Amino acid sequence: MTGETDETGTPIIRLSIADQEWIATIDTGFNGDLELPEQLADVFTAEYAGESSTTVGGGVVIEEELYDIVFPFDGTTVKAWAEFASTDGILIGTGLLRDYRLEINFVTGTVLLERVAGP
Repeated sequence: MTGETDETGTPIIRLSIADQEWIATIDTGFNGDLELPEQLADVFTAEYAGESSTTVGGGVVIEEELYDIVFPFDGTTVKAWAEFASTDGILIGTGLLRDYRLEINFVTGTVLLERVAGP
């Protein structure tokens, strides 16, 4: 998969979900799988998986509900944990990328996600 860095240098990829293109930010500081806009909650068959505590900047702890979903990613579907939030973009965490090599070239503004074989 390929993407680019936006005008602020943030790595993004574009995903097609429910006949719409979505900008997905790759957040290497987010250890979960996905944060999705609330408006996508009806697109997925989401099964409640429990609560999650996340510590964000400044030591603030956020409690969120996690859902099991099947998510279209890299030409296939993957099982993932998702949080639904009041946002207009998708956040991809390192949990979803555990089988990938991530390369960000800030000079050229390119992003490469490449699936790699496990050990």
